[in-house]
Amino acid sequence: MKDGVTVFISLGSNQGVREHMLMQAILELNAHPAIMVKRLSYIYETDPVGYTEQPAFLNIVAELQTELGALDLLEEALRVEKELGRVRKERWGPRLIDIDILLYGEEQIILPTLTIPHPEMVNRAFVLVPLRELWQGTIIGTGVTIDEALKRCEETQGVLRWGTLDWEAELERSEN
Repeated sequence: MKDGVTVFISLGSNQGVREHMLMQAILELNAHPAIMVKRLSYIYETDPVGYTEQPAFLNIVAELQTELGALDLLEEALRVEKELGRVRKERWGPRLIDIDILLYGEEQIILPTLTIPHPEMVNRAFVLVPLRELWQGTIIGTGVTIDEALKRCEETQGVLRWGTLDWEAELERSEN
């Protein structure tokens, strides 16, 4: 891939074999000819937000390089979610996989189907903690750094480092 936009996405799962769901989503996205996974944060086990009567999530942030436009990337993320069995029933409810676009280059996008930066990311420690591992910038449109946003978050105690996702080794195994 010659050129592309640097994008950060958040992935989460609290159903099924959570780590496996994250791995499958990363591999599916990386298999797209216009998407290259560059780096992953650690995996964090996190308390649910919103609807709290559900299992804990595993969350991760990925840095991608893509030649896809933001809406095409959203379409691909939704396709991967569906392929991995996601059924949208209730807001903030349990899910096999959730993929959100956090940042798309330096762009600020406000459309009926997509808002970037993700409008809730500054309120979600489960997004900010892993994102801070990969990116240290000021969040476009807010003037707020990740560290400043984290200081405002109340649920940082519910974000615990869980492990790593060795997606490159899995990719190599699947190619052989």
